Amino acid sequence: MSRLQSSAFDGAWINYMATEEVDPRFADLDAWQLASAMAAMWEGQLAAVAAIGHALPAITAATEAAKVALGDHGRIVYVGAGTSARVAVQDGAELMPTFAWPSERVHFIVAGGDSAFVTSIEGAEDDIEDAVTQINAARLTAHDVVIAVAASGTTPFTVAALQQAGSFGAVTIGVANNPGTVLLASAKFPVLIETGRELIAGSTRMKAGTAQKVVLNLISSGIMLRLGRVYRGMMVNMQPTNAKLKRRAQAMVAQIAHCDPSHAAHWLEQAEGDIKTAGLLALGIDRVDAETILKKCDGNLRRVFAELAKDTDSQSDRHPKEAARKQGGAVEP
Repeated sequence: MSRLQSSAFDGAWINYMATEEVDPRFADLDAWQLASAMAAMWEGQLAAVAAIGHALPAITAATEAAKVALGDHGRIVYVGAGTSARVAVQDGAELMPTFAWPSERVHFIVAGGDSAFVTSIEGAEDDIEDAVTQINAARLTAHDVVIAVAASGTTPFTVAALQQAGSFGAVTIGVANNPGTVLLASAKFPVLIETGRELIAGSTRMKAGTAQKVVLNLISSGIMLRLGRVYRGMMVNMQPTNAKLKRRAQAMVAQIAHCDPSHAAHWLEQAEGDIKTAGLLALGIDRVDAETILKKCDGNLRRVFAELAKDTDSQSDRHPKEAARKQGGAVEP
C-alpha cells in the first residue's frame, strides 16, 4: 500500500463519522406519515445551510487565497467522487455562462472519469492511482486552485488527488462534513461543514450535499466578486448568447449608463456584446479609451469609474462625458 493510500485509511478513517450513523430520531422515518417525513427532511436541509455559518471565516480565507493565486491564467480545479463530484461539476459548469469564466480555466478531476458525471462507477472512489494520474496530467502550477470535496473527508481518490495537487504548489481547498479527517488535514485551506447525521444514514446527497453546494457557490462566486466579474450586483461578464440574455445585457448597460434600453441595445451591438465596453460607450467614452481603461483596471468596472472620476476631477476637460455619468445621463447614438 502506497503512502497516499495508507494515509486515506489512517486513524481518521476509524473515527466516529456522523454522516454514516443512524439518527435515532429518524429510525422509524419510513413508517411516518409522508407529510411529517417531508417536513423532517426539509428541516434537515435548513440545518445543513445553517451549519455553514461556522465555516465562513475558513471559506473567506480560502476564497481570498484563490483570488490571489489565479491571476490572469490560473485554473479552478474541482476534485471529487460520487455525489460530491457531481455537486462540484454543477458548480464549475455554471462559471462560463454566469461569469464568462474561460472554459480552459476550469477543470474536473473526477473518480471514474467523465462517465461518472451521470452514473455511479463502482470502486472508482478507491482508485488512488487514477487520482494521481489525473492530477499529473493536469500539469498544475502555483496559479491553480484545487477544490476537493468529500462528505466523509476520507475518500481515497479525493484525498490522493488533493495531496498530489499540493506537491505542485497549487492552492488546495478541502471541503468535508466530518471533523478530524485526512482531507481537511491535507488541505492548505480546510473547510469543515459539520452537518451531522443524515436523516437517511449515509445518504450524503441530502444534508451534506446541500451544504457542499452552498459552500462551492460561496467560494466560486466570491472569487468572481474579487476578480471584478460582478458590478453592482450584476453579472457584467456574461455573454449575451440568446434572446433572454440579450435582454438581460441591455438592462445591465441601461443601468450602468442610466440610458434608455433602446440606446443600450445599440451600444451593446457596437461593443459586440461586451457589457462593460457597451456601458462605457453609452457614457460617451470612445472605443479605444474604453478598452484601454478596462485593460488597465483588469476589467473591474468599479475601478474604471474610480479612475475616470479621478481624471475628471484633475482635468475637467479630459473626459467631458464623465460629467454626464455623474448626472445620470448618457450620449444617445
